[in-house]
Amino acid sequence: MIQVITVEREYGTQGAEYARRLAEHLGWTLLDQALVEEVAKRANVPASVVQSRDEQLDPWYNKVGRAFWHGSNERTTVVLEQEMFDAGRIAKLTQQVMQEKARLGKCVIVGRGAACALHGIPGCFHTFIYASMARKIRWFEQAFPAKASVAERELLATDRRRAEYVEHIYHNAWNDYRLYHLMLNSCMGFDAMVGATIEATGV
Repeated sequence: MIQVITVEREYGTQGAEYARRLAEHLGWTLLDQALVEEVAKRANVPASVVQSRDEQLDPWYNKVGRAFWHGSNERTTVVLEQEMFDAGRIAKLTQQVMQEKARLGKCVIVGRGAACALHGIPGCFHTFIYASMARKIRWFEQAFPAKASVAERELLATDRRRAEYVEHIYHNAWNDYRLYHLMLNSCMGFDAMVGATIEATGV
């Protein structure tokens, strides 16, 4: 029996909103921002710290790069060790929380490589939400009108960070269809997407 549904999503597909509606329909717990808050609590850091590094590796590598160009090799090593420890700690805690919640069941987990983190745990169903670039650009322009001119660049950059995160932490391709039981085009609309998921899972 399916007890956990994970939602991986391209940026601009409104996958988080689909996940919220799915969780609401099922009466299950939604783990999106709540996941960030739980990880922050366990790491004893503000949620904003975890949020700023959520599903990305760039902040750590950028700091290492700055240390390399402006300091010695010894200094670079210190920064590398410190930043990668923090990155690894957050990733490990995120995986731990997802696995604990999955074993409790009845939850919808958004992003963070959940399909990889929960590999081998029974009762998990993994979905991936995608859309055409044109559709994602339209959403971005409506959501962030002041940044409309860089819509495609922002969309691609966010997906690239998510892909790098999954590849670095789990050694898997983020958009590999073999990781997922169901892939949905957001052009279907939320009701149809939720309905298709319910039918596919039998929950």
